[in-house]
Formats: sequence, C-alpha cells, structure tokens
Amino acid sequence: MSLPALPLFHRLHGRPVVVLGVGEAAAAKRRLVERAGGLVVDDLGEGIDTGARLAFIAHDDETALQADALRARCAGLLVNVVDRPELCDFTTPSLIDRAPVIVAIGTAGASAGLAKALRLRLERLLPQGIGGLALALSAAREAVRARFPGAADRRRALDHALEAGGALDPFIAHGPDAVADWLAGAVHGASGRYRVVLNSLDPDDLTLRQARLLGQADAIIADRSVPPAILARARADAMRLAPGDPEPADGIVVELQLRA
Repeated sequence: MSLPALPLFHRLHGRPVVVLGVGEAAAAKRRLVERAGGLVVDDLGEGIDTGARLAFIAHDDETALQADALRARCAGLLVNVVDRPELCDFTTPSLIDRAPVIVAIGTAGASAGLAKALRLRLERLLPQGIGGLALALSAAREAVRARFPGAADRRRALDHALEAGGALDPFIAHGPDAVADWLAGAVHGASGRYRVVLNSLDPDDLTLRQARLLGQADAIIADRSVPPAILARARADAMRLAPGDPEPADGIVVELQLRA
C-alpha cells in the first residue's frame, strides 16, 4: 500500500524560507514559517543565494506563479504553490500543537477542509499536558535505559505504560511526577507469541486488541493473503516474516491468519 506523500518534520529554526506573494494566503504561510522559527525571505533570488530549501508561492498572477515555481524548482528548492496541489512538491498539514508533540494531518492536498475537521475533533481528545509528558520521558531517557537495559524490554515497558489505561496513558492528564512514579514501580511489558485470526481484509474491522497487538509486535508472521493495508497497522520497524521463517527468541510475535 503506497503513501500519496511521505510526511516529514523539517527543522527551520534560523533558516531562510522563501515566501512569495501578497494577501492572506501568503501572510498565513509567513506566520507558519515564523512559528517554526524560520527566517522569511520575500525575494526568490535572495532566498537562493542564502541557501533556502523551501519556497511557498502565493501569487495571484498565473504567469508569475508558474515562472517563480519553475525557477525555484530548478534552483533545487522544494516548492509549495498555495491551493495548487498539482504544482506542489510538498503540502502543509493541519497541525495540533502540544509542543514538543506535534500531530500533523494531511490529505495530500485533496481537502484542506477535511484535514481541518479532523484536527478540530482530535484537539478535543488530546490533553494540553501531553507535551509535558513527552519532555518528562525525554529527561528520564537515561533512567529508563538503566531500568530496562535491553532495547526490546525498554520498548515493551513503554508500550505497556502508554497503552490505554496504562500508567502513562497519553490521553489522560498526568502530574509532574508521573514518569518518576512509573519508573519506581515499572514492570516489563508483555512478551510472547500471539495468533490473530482476521475476519475481514478491511483494517477498520480489526478489534481493539488486534490493533494493539499489531502496534506493539516486534515481529509479524503473515502469508501473501494478508493485505498490505493490515500490515501497515504494524510498527514500521517490526520484522516481517513468512510462515516457517525463524522467529526471534524474545519479544512479541504476532501471527496473522485469515479465517477460513
């Protein structure tokens, strides 16, 4: 199952970004760049000379739009032409800001309205303090490594803590000592081999337990009858195995089977 675009997070702090055009569309892009710490450059030549790598183009004039887009692209810049997804090298997602946690919702330019509607719905679900939880986990990184020296043990322990109802469930508000309290009594997460029998080829029909196992699995065993859309629900770094392949000695192994 192919992605329509590869979502990436660009670090722009202190870096030049070209924004061309007048009016609200161009002003919105300037605000976005400044919010990310970028330096707005409103002259394409200056942007090229100072090493800009991104360009937002919001001209009303079609000739100027096409010319600047071509010039910027030929100079090696990635180009976003506002409201013209067919001319874009990249699109800008709808953002939920819980810094340092950023949730980006994109539709590959298909519908900005849909992305906005999803953002507004998800905004109500994510606690304001989730950024603080991320910072606390970052600060405790060495303590977590000391408590769980093995990478697999560490991943399973964090999965266990962060799952629904867990000690660090990210959809629940936590106090400043939540991570320290978890570490003081942390347990190793689940390990073992699980068989998931699929009743449908549609990933939306996965049960909550099945989806959780796929998301936590260290290795996935599946034959070619299991569609890519199901496998896409697993971690990107989980091992993909065919039936009969040697299995890892440790971790969560999930075997997918279609119901006969």
